Amino acid sequence: MQDTIFALSSGSPPAAIGVVRISGGEAKATLEELTGALPPPRQASLRRIVDGQGQILDRGLVMWFPGPRSATGEDCGELHLHGGRAVVDAVLRRLSALPGLRGAEPGEFTRRAFENGRLDLAEAEGLADLLAAETELQRQAAQAGLVDGVSQAARDWRDRVLMLSAQVESVLDFSDEEDVTDLGEGFWGECDRLVAEMESWLARPSAERLREGVRVALAGPPNSGKSSLFNAIIDEPAAIVSPVAGTTRDVLQRSIAVGGLPLILLDTAGLRENTDGDEIEQVGIARARAELSRADLVLWLGPEGEGPQGAIEIEVRQDDPNAEMKMAPACVVSSVTGYGLSDLFTIIVDRAKHLLPKPGVAVLNARHRNHVDVALGSLKERDEWGNILLMAERLRVARKAFDALLGYSHTEDMLDTLFGQFCIGK
Repeated sequence: MQDTIFALSSGSPPAAIGVVRISGGEAKATLEELTGALPPPRQASLRRIVDGQGQILDRGLVMWFPGPRSATGEDCGELHLHGGRAVVDAVLRRLSALPGLRGAEPGEFTRRAFENGRLDLAEAEGLADLLAAETELQRQAAQAGLVDGVSQAARDWRDRVLMLSAQVESVLDFSDEEDVTDLGEGFWGECDRLVAEMESWLARPSAERLREGVRVALAGPPNSGKSSLFNAIIDEPAAIVSPVAGTTRDVLQRSIAVGGLPLILLDTAGLRENTDGDEIEQVGIARARAELSRADLVLWLGPEGEGPQGAIEIEVRQDDPNAEMKMAPACVVSSVTGYGLSDLFTIIVDRAKHLLPKPGVAVLNARHRNHVDVALGSLKERDEWGNILLMAERLRVARKAFDALLGYSHTEDMLDTLFGQFCIGK
């Protein structure tokens, strides 16, 4: 029998309310011990919460959720306390003193929900993304993944593969010739529809890009204004600005949100061939080139037409009357006065939108994509499907891929990594 666990699930005190969650076989007895009487299931009841000597610790709302109709699939209780630090600490000490109870580990409530079938692995990942969301687009994508996203699609694909497998098994059981033509046009049409749907999902931007942000690199030769523009965009003097060539030696990055989109802004070392034997600057330039190859967008501040392919030409000398201006820049800005920054933000947002999923659209992460790729490959390799036994094996591989995606088959290390990302009390 698993331990009964407890934790503060709301924000750290002091706060208006402190919510303490309890889950496990001793949850019912614990509520009775602390409050004297069990409230009706799923109804908030005002109760006195007492210590071992009957002294009042607090008056708060108590809720009782008998399993399996609870968040974790186990018996659960909640104490909605006044959120003062002393009140919360007193109740947590009281729970710690009860036999069979212990403090929850990070993500343990959610892990128990997964183990008890209240949510599958893809839904748990969607919940982790929702908790980690810092921009509106991240929130919308995570919410889409929870409500009608990856899990729903994977379960549907799995069910349909099982139906196809049943048709194949029927031919194997009742046909002496094991002729694939006995399967009919409907079988092949369903295979084609499955392939098309999975390819459509794989064509969407990845969840990692949404989670981590679009990488926007500032690039150009030394003294082209990269660090000044970097500071102007993030509105703080993070990068050292100097007329001395080669001042920026390493890649400086900041995570920002522009127009609700997550971005990683990168200030890189000035690009030039002759570094006068300066090994440190050479390392900085090598790192800058590596970042440019990884960047989703490059803002080129150097001579017009000399930037990487697809780079956005930016003119930053708007406030210098002696500067040689670019002929056709995408945007003209001044890091000193802020002129043109709003136009630059508009350009970045318009480009970034095409690299990120549309609002409210669920997307696959790297783990999902790997399993969908396996299933897709099994259904697309039709050259071996003339043999019905090989066809049955291909469908089995596809079904196992969906089982792994949903967490029906898993490893403990993978679960430890996932649920370890959650906070205590979730």
